[in-house]
Amino acid sequence: MDHARPSPIPLRILGTGEYVPSRRIESAAFDQRWGKPPGWTRRHVGIDHRHLAGPEEPGSLMAAQAAQQALRNAGLEAGQMDAVISVAGVPEQAIPCTAVLVQRRLGLAGSNIPAFDINATCLGFVVALDLVAAAMATGRFRRVLLVAGEVASAGLNPDDTETAAMFGDGGAAVVLEAGGEDGSCLLATHMETYSEGADLCQVRAGGTRVRVQDGAQAYEAATHFTMSGKATYRLAAQRLPGFLGTLLDKAGVRIGDLKRLVPHQASVKALDHVEVAIGLPRGAMVRILETHGNQMAASIPLALHHAVTRGELQRGDLFAMVGSGAGLSFAGAVMRY
Repeated sequence: MDHARPSPIPLRILGTGEYVPSRRIESAAFDQRWGKPPGWTRRHVGIDHRHLAGPEEPGSLMAAQAAQQALRNAGLEAGQMDAVISVAGVPEQAIPCTAVLVQRRLGLAGSNIPAFDINATCLGFVVALDLVAAAMATGRFRRVLLVAGEVASAGLNPDDTETAAMFGDGGAAVVLEAGGEDGSCLLATHMETYSEGADLCQVRAGGTRVRVQDGAQAYEAATHFTMSGKATYRLAAQRLPGFLGTLLDKAGVRIGDLKRLVPHQASVKALDHVEVAIGLPRGAMVRILETHGNQMAASIPLALHHAVTRGELQRGDLFAMVGSGAGLSFAGAVMRY
C-alpha cells in the first residue's frame, strides 16, 4: 500500500463540548455486586467512576447538549453549520439516523442542513474528521458539527466482570472550520483494518443478523456486548506499532514533536501499552479513562475537549489522535492545533 506523504489540509477546531450524564457510578459498587474485596475493580479495570445515562438522556440529547456547548465555545449558531454528523458507534434507533434526531434537538428541523451518520465503532470521530477534511479541501463544506452521544451501558451484561465496569456514557461535540490562516491544519490520517478480529468485540443484535423472531431469549443475549479481551489485546499489540509508525511517517513528524497524544480511552492496559510502546514522554498522553470509562466513539473527542479546556493544547501545537475499534481497526490523525 502506498503511504506517500499527503498535503496538509487547512482547517481549525473552533470549539469543543461535552455532556456528562446525571448518574455517577463508583467502582466500589461493582466490588459489592460481584462480592470482590474493596478496591478490586479499581485495581483491575483502572477506573474510579463513570457516568451512566438515564431513560431521559438518550444519545441524541447528550450529543445535542454537547453540541450547544461546542457552538458557544466557537461563537457560532447551529444554523451556521453546513452539516451535522453523528459519529456514535451505536445509533439511538435503526431509522432514522441519529444525526437527524440531533439536528431536530438543535432547533434545525426546518433548516435543510444535511444530517447523517458515520459509523466506524470507537473510531467514528477520526474517520469522520478525515472525510470532512477532504470535503472542506474541495470547498463542499466550510463549517461542520461532529457529535457523539454514546449510551454504552445499554449493551452491557452487568455480570460480566471483563466489560461491565469498563464503559461509561456521555456526549461530545467538535466544531470544524475550513481554512487555517494561523497554520492550523490536518497533516495526515491513517486507518488499517484486520478483519480476523471481527468476532473479538461485537454486539450481534441491532441489525438483521439476530432478529426478534429468533426468540426473546436469543435476542436478549445478542444485545449484550461481548469481548475476548486477551485476544483483542494480543492482536492490537501486534499491529499497533506499525500503524503508529505509518501515521507519523505520513505526517512527517516524530513522537517527540507531539505536544499531546489524544487516544481512544479503551482500557487502562491499552493506554499503558501505547505509552510504553512508543516511548511517549510522561504527561503527554491525555487520559480521562479513570473518571469517564470507555465512552466508545465519544472517547476521542471528549479527551480532546479536556485537553483544550485544561489549556494543554495551544494554537500551533502538534498533536495526534489515535485509537482502535471493533473490527479490528486502527485510525489516527495528526493535526496542528
